[in-house]
Amino acid sequence: MLDILTRYDILGAFWMTIQLSFWAALGSLALGTILAIMRVSPVAVLQKLGALYVNVARNTPLTLILVFCVLGAFYILQLSLAPASAPLRTQIFLWAIVGLSLYHAAFVCEALRSGVNTVPVGQAEAARAIGLTFTQSLSQVILPQAFRGAIAPLGSVLIALIKNTTVASIIGSQEASAMMKTIVENETGSLLVFFIFALGFVILTLPIGVGFTEMSRRLAVKR
Repeated sequence: MLDILTRYDILGAFWMTIQLSFWAALGSLALGTILAIMRVSPVAVLQKLGALYVNVARNTPLTLILVFCVLGAFYILQLSLAPASAPLRTQIFLWAIVGLSLYHAAFVCEALRSGVNTVPVGQAEAARAIGLTFTQSLSQVILPQAFRGAIAPLGSVLIALIKNTTVASIIGSQEASAMMKTIVENETGSLLVFFIFALGFVILTLPIGVGFTEMSRRLAVKR
């Protein structure tokens, strides 16, 4: 086992998983917030577009989204996210972030929408009564409380995102699950290798679950 740990860059693979998770979390949070605003908007068209995106994304396999990003957008449509001189692994890394962000934005949207539903209707009415526009009341009154109310579900989405980075191995991303597959195919003692990688994911996700639960308790809005 020590020989395997020496010959394979397992820490590098987990570092790739962490990078994928971090950037995809930022992307999905940004897009998910926009979608949540669309879904609570008074404009019916925006509501329907937001609902359409959420329903389509949630019911489309992540594998299909990632394959489309690489085979469809990159190889067929020749859409590049990096300079032409950049290595192929950079393109795959960036498109994996895009695919993960597009998929998990739908879940972020629903988590935030659940947080919006925890804000009493009277607060929005009071904001309008003092002359705040919809944008102002949303940014200054509703969304800050919605984020506090959605901390726990957002933590669950982040944990799911970290675990779903394993799907990126199908498009050639050299993250933890791809490294595990390589080791299992080339070495004996695959069960022990599996437990090592499983432990690695537990180490990544367990503190997040505990931390978000504690944040949810501390930052809960008093009613």
